[in-house]
Amino acid sequence: MDRSQALKRIHELRDLIEHHNLRYYQLDDPEISDQEYDGLLRELTELEERHPDVDRTASPTQRVGAAPLEKFRSVTHLTPMLSLANAFSEEEVTEFDERLRRLIGDRTDLDFVAEPKIDGVAVNLVYANGLLAVGSTRGDGFTGEDVTQNLRTIRTLPLKMTPRTRGGLPARIEIRGEVYLEKEAFRRLNERRIAQGENAFANPRNAAAGSLRQLDPRITARRPLGIFCYGAGTVEGAHFGTHWDILEALRDWGFPTNPNIRLARSIEDCIAYRRHIESIRERLPYEIDGIVLKVNSLSLQDQLGMVSRSPRWAVAVKFAPTQATTVIEDIIVGIGRTGVLTPVAVMKPVQVGGVTVTHATLHNEDEILKKGVHVGDTVIVQRAGDVIPEVVKVIESKRTGREKPFRMPDRCPFCDSPVVRPEGEAARRCVNPDCGAQLRERIKHFVSRNGMDIEGIGDKIVNRLLESGIIRDAADLYRITKEQLLELERFADKSAENLVAAIAGSKRPPLERFLFALGIRHAGDYVAKILTKRFGSIGAIEAASQEELKAVEGIGPTIAESIFAFFHEPHNLAVLRKLEQAGVRPVSEQKPTSSALAGKTFVFTGGLRGFSREKAKDMVESLGGSATSSVSKKTDYVVAGEDPGSKIEKAKSLGVTILDEDGFLTLIREAEGS
Repeated sequence: MDRSQALKRIHELRDLIEHHNLRYYQLDDPEISDQEYDGLLRELTELEERHPDVDRTASPTQRVGAAPLEKFRSVTHLTPMLSLANAFSEEEVTEFDERLRRLIGDRTDLDFVAEPKIDGVAVNLVYANGLLAVGSTRGDGFTGEDVTQNLRTIRTLPLKMTPRTRGGLPARIEIRGEVYLEKEAFRRLNERRIAQGENAFANPRNAAAGSLRQLDPRITARRPLGIFCYGAGTVEGAHFGTHWDILEALRDWGFPTNPNIRLARSIEDCIAYRRHIESIRERLPYEIDGIVLKVNSLSLQDQLGMVSRSPRWAVAVKFAPTQATTVIEDIIVGIGRTGVLTPVAVMKPVQVGGVTVTHATLHNEDEILKKGVHVGDTVIVQRAGDVIPEVVKVIESKRTGREKPFRMPDRCPFCDSPVVRPEGEAARRCVNPDCGAQLRERIKHFVSRNGMDIEGIGDKIVNRLLESGIIRDAADLYRITKEQLLELERFADKSAENLVAAIAGSKRPPLERFLFALGIRHAGDYVAKILTKRFGSIGAIEAASQEELKAVEGIGPTIAESIFAFFHEPHNLAVLRKLEQAGVRPVSEQKPTSSALAGKTFVFTGGLRGFSREKAKDMVESLGGSATSSVSKKTDYVVAGEDPGSKIEKAKSLGVTILDEDGFLTLIREAEGS
């Protein structure tokens, strides 16, 4: 790229970034993902560094965000709220450490403060003699918007600082924080907005920003905003030696700080922290998009100083984005094992959450109508953990007029049978029980890891077995011979033997896995576990009445009706008899009933340090107890890990015993010895 091309691209990038700053910071309606924005900013920074003679005075690289909205009074920050440089890999974290050591001289005692990077709205809080005087948004980093009255509605934010046991209150202090909206609160807010005919927010960050910028504080007060305080700007009348000292002072003064903030003694500790936070990311009740690393020593921070728009002593380490922008090229319809028709967006490939995504669920026709999705639309797509990607929002400003509305079919795309939508349900269903698409999905579910766990049978082999006519239902799997497999493409002698052996080896599954494998509607792994515990055999479940099923803790009328119907449908009974004849005998492992935990119900909330939540549930169930997902009067114990959610408050209101992780382990050890 020659100089003229570079200058042209610099001006293009500046205009483009300013446009997206407006969409993101002022309109709360972004058109691109954070990853794409970071890419544009990084490209502009690199071009400006290659051409240092180009005037950067008005460049987006020299400031943060966008100018304050005119509807709010402007507030000038005492100390600028500058942005952080980004890192995207462990190698870049190591380079950050090496760069610091070159600047200050190699110091083996260099330590850091590591904290989650909350995906919210940065604010600056000025307290004078312990009282909240002014609260403002970050704005352009130097001047923000006065949102004091709205910030006052955040219940966790103290309006008056609590004096510390040692030292008085500072005469004046700027406290930096991040306002956020929890995931569950965000979901409920969007449900209300859609029901009222309003547009849904794209993500919790935009919902928090929209809430904080309400002219009427009463609207803000109805939205359960939270805040984490993480640092200080100007401080008058107090002295600190480290950033950790500031955090401890904030806690003493009554400010909420994130419980996952850690002191890291080395860059290796920082990398381990990044891995840990990324591993618990989906369990946190709020959104994060990375971690922040800060040099702990304030004197070293002063020595390192700033560069351009960022401090040298801190870096934001970004995770793989959970949202991205792409284009819907087509909408197809998939058929599930229960006959449900699910619209699926076929999209231009895009990286989301570290993987390439080409398809995203649109859930059902009501969702399509609510979100106004058309073929050809530019959309924001989201992927969280192992959850199937979904279309979050249409970017209507990108429409060209060539987009086409979509209608759900009236007949099954696979078998051409009529499609019905039962009253009170959002889903359309194919009414043909012999629909080949449903059969394929039922068998895939049957052989899955959480079901019969038959190694070697993937989607492609299921398709080949059905297409060849070797199987017509799940029971036929146990009649497959080596000779039949050898007639299929890509099966050799050894692979055919292995598959026949794997099928034979699955004939004695745990009863709960067998029940899950049957694919009973509304009966997932949790329902399978409690059915196993209550009835103990497939025969007892088959013989149970609807009233007996409804009486089981955790099974309501809808689930009971579905289970009863499954075991009284002739086709299902025929498959069960064929499985019996083939030698499939589910095993029920009897749980201890003499343990002190027998019959006790547990609920887990927050992240556990020493073991996974699944392991904790196994401990309880191995001693005759059970684990549920919601707190009720029947709950005996709530186990609270790191950053517990609203279940704690409900447990307190109901008088349920609350245990920390150590208390839980003590209870387990006592039960094991009883």
